[in-house]
Amino acid sequence: MDVLAPDQLPLAAQLLRTGRLVAMPTPRWYMLCARATDFLATRAIFHVKQRPETKPLLLLLDPTTTIDALFDLSEDARLLTEHLWPGDLALRLPWKPGAEPIAAAGSPALVGCPDGILGRLISTVGEPLAAAVCSISTPAAGAADHPALTVAQVAAFDRRAKAGIAAVVDGGICPHGRHMTVVDCPVDATAHVHREGTVHARAVEAALTPTGGPRVG
Repeated sequence: MDVLAPDQLPLAAQLLRTGRLVAMPTPRWYMLCARATDFLATRAIFHVKQRPETKPLLLLLDPTTTIDALFDLSEDARLLTEHLWPGDLALRLPWKPGAEPIAAAGSPALVGCPDGILGRLISTVGEPLAAAVCSISTPAAGAADHPALTVAQVAAFDRRAKAGIAAVVDGGICPHGRHMTVVDCPVDATAHVHREGTVHARAVEAALTPTGGPRVG
């Protein structure tokens, strides 16, 4: 596994384009990434993490992606993307009728738009990525299986899982060690926080009520 500097994102992007797996830092922990439409590479993520195929991967989009072309967005979803993307918020979104779903992302898809170095990588690759934390998934995870917060912990996961990670981009220590906040955004119902994480529920509420008044309904 090669260790790359943050200024070597073009090399990381090239590895992803050739079907390899790359580990990337986020404020939360290191994420294992593949091109979202690369069936073999995304299957490899499921395999090395021992992740149930009923638990889809996180779909990561570039801020310039026309999300309307892929997903059926409610007004709540539009407000959340406007005020809290790019960032540490994931939205569960239904695919737009006529759009071709990405298998690894499931339906509805869990969709993120990260900032920082991971966001820059997506822009460099020029297409969506699929990702999951660098650790063994539950229920296979044991007491010692924690999300990787350092490059050394990514390397330990790579050895244990025989993951064949091509490279890790060194972003130092990931400080938060928490999940993303997930908001369910059905087309015909009010958005609601499915799981609170690094984005506070009050921030979600503020995004949904940009005028500062109480929500109606």
